[in-house]
Amino acid sequence: MKISSLTLYKVAPRWLFLKIDTDEGISGWGEPIVEGKADTVRACVEEISSYLVGKDPLRIEDHWQVLYRGGFYRGGPILMSAISGIEQALWDIKGKYYGIPVYEMLGGKARDRIRVYAWVGGDRPTDVARAAMEKKQEGFTAIKMNATEEMNYIDTFSKVEEAVNRIAAVREAVGKDMGIGLDFHGRVHKSMAKILVKELEPFRPMFIEEPVLPENNEALREIARHTVCPIATGERQYTRWGFKQLLIDGYVDIIQPDLSHAGGILECKKIAAMAEAFDVSVAPHCPLGPIALASSLQLDASTPNVFIQEQSLGIHYNEANDLLDYLTDASVFAYKNGFVEIPNAPGLGIHINEEMVKEAAAKGHNWKNPVWRNEDGSVAEW
Repeated sequence: MKISSLTLYKVAPRWLFLKIDTDEGISGWGEPIVEGKADTVRACVEEISSYLVGKDPLRIEDHWQVLYRGGFYRGGPILMSAISGIEQALWDIKGKYYGIPVYEMLGGKARDRIRVYAWVGGDRPTDVARAAMEKKQEGFTAIKMNATEEMNYIDTFSKVEEAVNRIAAVREAVGKDMGIGLDFHGRVHKSMAKILVKELEPFRPMFIEEPVLPENNEALREIARHTVCPIATGERQYTRWGFKQLLIDGYVDIIQPDLSHAGGILECKKIAAMAEAFDVSVAPHCPLGPIALASSLQLDASTPNVFIQEQSLGIHYNEANDLLDYLTDASVFAYKNGFVEIPNAPGLGIHINEEMVKEAAAKGHNWKNPVWRNEDGSVAEW
């Protein structure tokens, strides 16, 4: 069996899908995307494709090594996202070739289902108590929300109070057992993050996510001194080498590799295994499409230290289309009592509606994240 072609589809709301075909009629799907840089990642995949066409799709590890190590310059969001989507599609092909789900090739099931959480509140968190209550009524046992809007290096205590009041309202609405993830989104600098984690601690967040930018991960040491809340980060780390120092430093409780950014399914399996050795749990990042989620669920199935899975159904980014729109059978992601069953069909376990994908790709998208500014006009983190 040989790879015959790679075809890319840029589809709303902000995704890029990849289909890899083979000369034996078996096809696989992947999701190579950097949100807001779809065309850049497309160009990277197209550049890589000249190496892959004519190769055996089953030699996934060898292809990964060549694509990663075969160039003098390596890593980073664009190259790793391109490799991630390719790697997902190759696993999909391999599973279909052998007639088994990917998790069987990763050691088999360590669980039958995985807890999932839902997003509430949007980029500028508003009406979060009502939205959280709605998610609870839908059966979710955990939600995530942005903790704050833009915040300067040193900012007013009013902004801190706003963040405190929001989570207080959510906690009061949903009760003590609902998991509440607070995403700082890298918007907060060290000086304000120390204040925020201390003030938010009484409301028992499930975790504090990206309290500072990944470029400033050394600040996690000081932030950890100000809270007992679990600290999570990792959506902007790539490959096991990007996570190595985080784990060695020992200030992170939860890592969040993204299977469409960090190197794909097997690379994230290796990252999770590293984390397990440091007694760190995993919550894969996935505010993306159905292929990225299906890939994540295959990892979750075979990885004992995964404790929860992000998913994008109803997320504020999904305006033109949503998570289930590109599937022929949306029931594969049926959430029940806050959990989703692991897909058991061969490969990634999902069936893509290719006609719908082609129709959406004809329209495409040009999604970009907003550029925010502080009151003085200086650029703020989004």
